[in-house]
Amino acid sequence: MSTLRTAALVGNPNAGKSALFNALTGARQKIANYPGVTVERKSGRMVLPSGEPVELVDLPGSYSLDPSSPDEEVTRRVVMGEFEGEATPDLFVIVVDAANLEQHLVFAQELIGLGKSTIIALNMVDLAERDGLVIDPAALSDALGVPVVPTVAVRKRGLEPLAEAMEGAGSQDMSARHQVARLTLPERRLSARNIAKGAIITESAAHQLHAKLDKVLLHPWLGPVILFGLLFVIFQAVFAWADPFIGLIEGGIEAAIGFVEATMAEGFVRDLITQGLLTGVGSVVVFLPQIVILFAFILAMEQSGYMARAAFIMDRLMAYVGLSGRSFIPLLSSFACAIPGIMATRSIADPKDRLTTILIAPLMTCSARLPVYAVIIGAFIPATTVGPGIGLQGLVLFGLYLFGIVGAMLAALVLRRTVTKGEASGFIMEMPRYQWPPLRDLAIGLWQRAWVFLRRAGTIIFMATVVLWLLLSFPKAEPGESQVDASFAGQIADGLHVVMEPIGFNREISLALVPAMAAREVAVSALATTYAVDADDEDAQAEGLIPRLQAGWSLPTALAFLAWFVFAPQCLSTIAVARRETNGWKWPLVMVGYLFGLAYIFAGITYWTATALGL
Repeated sequence: MSTLRTAALVGNPNAGKSALFNALTGARQKIANYPGVTVERKSGRMVLPSGEPVELVDLPGSYSLDPSSPDEEVTRRVVMGEFEGEATPDLFVIVVDAANLEQHLVFAQELIGLGKSTIIALNMVDLAERDGLVIDPAALSDALGVPVVPTVAVRKRGLEPLAEAMEGAGSQDMSARHQVARLTLPERRLSARNIAKGAIITESAAHQLHAKLDKVLLHPWLGPVILFGLLFVIFQAVFAWADPFIGLIEGGIEAAIGFVEATMAEGFVRDLITQGLLTGVGSVVVFLPQIVILFAFILAMEQSGYMARAAFIMDRLMAYVGLSGRSFIPLLSSFACAIPGIMATRSIADPKDRLTTILIAPLMTCSARLPVYAVIIGAFIPATTVGPGIGLQGLVLFGLYLFGIVGAMLAALVLRRTVTKGEASGFIMEMPRYQWPPLRDLAIGLWQRAWVFLRRAGTIIFMATVVLWLLLSFPKAEPGESQVDASFAGQIADGLHVVMEPIGFNREISLALVPAMAAREVAVSALATTYAVDADDEDAQAEGLIPRLQAGWSLPTALAFLAWFVFAPQCLSTIAVARRETNGWKWPLVMVGYLFGLAYIFAGITYWTATALGL
């Protein structure tokens, strides 16, 4: 009785292996887990033209036989025949994306070098041709010394020639094979580039342009300069472009306050609406234009294909602090919100890399910090230019974001050499095609993020502001006494002020930090509500937050407040997600402890230094 031959589908992620597996096996599939691991094992039966049955195994996508994830470890063990009770594949069918030929040939050469019967399935040739890229399979076959069969798995094209090549694979001439067994990774990359160039018949101008763009944007020196230059432009735009829209929203809020005061009698309900809802929540909603502009740039970078390239640019920098480019995407997501950023660390295979990324994610300047930064910068940093098209306010905002990034990298450096000690691991990621961001997708993405911001303003910020207003409003002050001094909130602030006064924080700041634990932007509404309650008359209540800050705060206090928010993990939801992702309270408490410690220290250093300089 002859033994059933085994063929393995292997290749990079996103090459179309699963689609080809489904097309070849149909319903004759079974799914289980590999012995001792939770990685899924998919196998199925296919029949060759001669009628011979073959067991086809769909291996997890991999970039190398030097594994950096559980999936890649399984692929290596199957290919090398290291699973007990699992037969070593008799044949490799290497699935290659025709549109990313050079990248996919790096791993293909490593597999060919093992000396097994091998076939290249040149998949997705239709998409490559759509993009103006035509490849000569015969030239590619001559260069590699193995059969190359063009396929379009999703349309079931090329399946018969592939099955015929699999049937005759046992008689391959190994002497004609590309000799890659002893090539190093850099040598395989160079070889892959040369082979790909030789196999391309025609290439569209757009495809050539994309290659030229990559040479510039992925350049080891120019790439980082372009990335940080782009970030600099973004933060300039956040202030310069948003200002007219902020003025419209502020005018609308002032008009609403005036309408309520003119139509409602004095009392509890009117004060709740004007001091709590319109003044408190409105002071946060006013920064919606800046949030939308920031996310417009981020979404455009993602949809254009640039964001993945930014990850590669940052990989070199992050290697110095013990991390890899795999951590960049979760950290970049944390610029929107640390919660999805922490959840995105699930894609990081190394547990210590993942833990380090979770612990530093709150240092990325999330969108909730933007209202805090914007109101303080708007109040204390002049709206002047320091160069052609360079505003001082945008420059300070860029500096705060950069300060958070540097703080995160230094924290990672310390963590990777102490509690999460380990070696940095490199990474490979598929480069998406460049494209113009679809306007419809961009509009939908902006609407979703604006709605999330407004929903937070209508729920978390609203509730925190109302609770704070009630604490500020009761018990009522005696004639001539400050309402804040007499209130429950004032008594709480007096206790906190003892701790916060040494770093330059006044009592209003000490009080605002408590509700800000619910969400960072609540600090703005808390300050607005506190000053509105303490105002002597309606004109003072309508004055707005920025004039009150300018009148009551010194510049050193304002700078210390900014430094505090660079580090402080003031978001209970982030702490809760960190507990869930680390399966316990140990690491979230470590995170909260070291971040609050840094916030206190750097706020103090900022205040003491600014005071000493006479600012």
